[in-house]
Amino acid sequence: MTARFSIRLTVAAAGLLVASAVGGTAHAAPDDPVSWRVPADPAQAVELARAGFDVTRSDSGAVYVVGDRAVAAQVRARGFAPAFFDTVYKGIETRAAGDTFYGGYRTVAAQETHLAKVAAAHPDLATEYPLGQSWRKVQGKGGHDIKAICLTKKQSGDCTLSPTSPKPKFVLMAQIHAREISTGELAWRWIDYLADGYATDATAKAILDTTEVWVVPIANPDGVDIVASGGNAPKLQRKNANTSRGNCSGTNIGVDLNRNSTFRWGADSNSPCAETYQGTGAGSEPETQALEKLFRAIYPVQRGTGDNDPAPDTARGTMITLHSFGNDIVIPWGFTSSRSPNDAAYRKLGAKFNAANGYLVGTNEETVGYSTSGTTDDFTYGALGVASFTFEVGAQSGTCGGFLPRYSCVDSTFWPKNKGAFITAAHAAAAPYRQ
Repeated sequence: MTARFSIRLTVAAAGLLVASAVGGTAHAAPDDPVSWRVPADPAQAVELARAGFDVTRSDSGAVYVVGDRAVAAQVRARGFAPAFFDTVYKGIETRAAGDTFYGGYRTVAAQETHLAKVAAAHPDLATEYPLGQSWRKVQGKGGHDIKAICLTKKQSGDCTLSPTSPKPKFVLMAQIHAREISTGELAWRWIDYLADGYATDATAKAILDTTEVWVVPIANPDGVDIVASGGNAPKLQRKNANTSRGNCSGTNIGVDLNRNSTFRWGADSNSPCAETYQGTGAGSEPETQALEKLFRAIYPVQRGTGDNDPAPDTARGTMITLHSFGNDIVIPWGFTSSRSPNDAAYRKLGAKFNAANGYLVGTNEETVGYSTSGTTDDFTYGALGVASFTFEVGAQSGTCGGFLPRYSCVDSTFWPKNKGAFITAAHAAAAPYRQ
């Protein structure tokens, strides 16, 4: 999650000692980013983003900018009054080893190995699929396949990449924004809960007996490689690794895959170094193409082409794309402040998610505070009629907040809160608009 028109500013920095918003004192190295609260109205928020600052969120009367002390000085030189809000790095634990980083978060290689192991261990439940290639792999520069796993108690026609297969479908997708690292871990735990729990957990069994559950744990593998390359100081790469446009460097490179979808594309940034750079055209990126190919393969078209055409009550399918941060359940539309034609049903199902995780339910304007274009959830709902949600996982600040929460927060907070919401989404896949 990063505000519209946002562009990262790379600067040299002086030393910084700040008091953490939660839990005592935090030390930041000269080039460590922190979060600053900047009082600003909406027009000033756009001004800051267009000027080249990494604006991560807006709320009533303020925006939040990531950067070091030199960034704060440049914001101050524009007449604003930035105040320290929170550290970006929350500290590491000693668990990191092998294919992990920053206290235990899994690398792309670890996620790929995990999918293969689950499919091998549970051939009656799990089918692994390559969906397409990342930008680096297309260019012959390393990279990865984008991978998904389908989980169900297999019967004839199940997990066959068919929009007419018998069972309703729930898709959980994570880490399309690479630096939102807790989301891939939630996907990992959801896979294990279903596959390992089928034999002993009545709820897991009921889901897989009746529903196809599809999981894309790493939607932006090249970006996650960049994040993980920082080790205990993960790099704040948001976008994919496309270096073909602009003279961008560091974590400025790439296209925002959550602004690149083919539904209502084109109202975000045309600046290649912007955090919300939308690409040269709708669906220009191979990662976006792979994801949309999956969605079109497993879901039929269930609504008309007009913005005010509702999905019918008979429509099937649910989708959650995981982002961070903010503790929000975001419902369509994202590209406009107008509510979707299925708004009432969205809010009823969102209230059931809220009963599990306590997150705020609302549109972009009501939650994160800005509009978006070319997003995944607008595509799956707008083009296909699938009941689609964005979860913004984690608080805005503190040990379990921001882009880089401590690894222990996944099991202490994020998974306990969201497991029930994922279960609800799976149960709702047969009739999401009839809750």
